[in-house]
Amino acid sequence: MSPFGTLTLRPLDPFTDAQVIHPWVTHPRSVFWPMWGARLHEVERAYMHVAAEEHHDAFVGLRDGEPAFLVERHDPRHAEPAEPAGPAGPTGLYEPEPGDVGLHFLVAPDADRDPGFGQAALTTVLEHLFADPRTVRVVVEADAADHRARELHEVVGFVAAYEVERPEQHSVLSLCTRERFEAAAVRRAVASRPALTAARP
Repeated sequence: MSPFGTLTLRPLDPFTDAQVIHPWVTHPRSVFWPMWGARLHEVERAYMHVAAEEHHDAFVGLRDGEPAFLVERHDPRHAEPAEPAGPAGPTGLYEPEPGDVGLHFLVAPDADRDPGFGQAALTTVLEHLFADPRTVRVVVEADAADHRARELHEVVGFVAAYEVERPEQHSVLSLCTRERFEAAAVRRAVASRPALTAARP
């Protein structure tokens, strides 16, 4: 159990969960989320489409049984290709490899006000993804201007690998292997230990 209670995932139901997540994806804090500004019926339709896709699914993250974060998992081999941003950043074009799993992650605005909750929730998600032995790397894409998300990704083990251009955004694509995720968890555990004080004579 995390300091924030029991964190779990359940499949998203487009018909019952659209009303729950609509305020999340349209909140000012979610300006970098692809559906920012969408109407309720558009959110419902979008996740009906996700539910119908073979290589894309969505989950609602729960905190002690209450919805608190949103997760999308997809196969990058079936995603829209992106163009490299050029010599200003990492070079080359990302090419999915066997075992790559794409991830989109959003914390509910109210839950995101609790310091450390985003990290705990994303850690739960990665534990879930890496529990599948077929998962070799997790791939996330964040808007280049979304420094908060990129810092969170780095804390749990992601490493920026490419800058890509899409019609609607300039983004950074980061990768996390199982080994990097586990190493990051060890670093956080060590950093959280109380400092030892020298015994007085």
